[in-house]
Amino acid sequence: MISPKDTLLLVVDVQGKLASLVSNAALVEKNIGKLLRACKLLDLPVLYTEQYPKGLGHTVEPLKELLGELVPFEKISFSCCGSGDFMKRLRSMGRNDILVVGMEAHICVYQTCVELLDFGYNVHIITDAVSSRSEQNRQLGIHCIERLGGVPTSTEMAIFELLRVAEGDTFREISKIVKE
Repeated sequence: MISPKDTLLLVVDVQGKLASLVSNAALVEKNIGKLLRACKLLDLPVLYTEQYPKGLGHTVEPLKELLGELVPFEKISFSCCGSGDFMKRLRSMGRNDILVVGMEAHICVYQTCVELLDFGYNVHIITDAVSSRSEQNRQLGIHCIERLGGVPTSTEMAIFELLRVAEGDTFREISKIVKE
């Protein structure tokens, strides 16, 4: 099971023009928002990327607000691992479990997960927080990631796995986030 000391959240390319075109866009954005708020409560680090922001725009505003002072890793490679700066930062964090969310499931998310798996990371694909322009491509991306060794999970499942116990202030705050 994942634990807060070994895990980080990776938000892949949830950008203006693209974010409005994907299947179930509102639900995906809402679930990523829940994960970001839970990560803050659990002291879980977050990394995020933007694919060619000059063309696709920047991270959607509601998520950008939750990301606060974090700076995105800009990339032109589909895989986040194609960015030397991203890989340097990822390696410096010493976390082996990576929760992956974002867009598009069959391109940037898929290629990132494949390379993370190749580098020896444990990849957890949050299936209700990834999308593509078509549902068919979303499902194909998730299926291929799972077939290669990625672990499918959901927003709620990951949050409660990180939390582990149903007591205390953190549990009460997490419960509010999940119920939204």
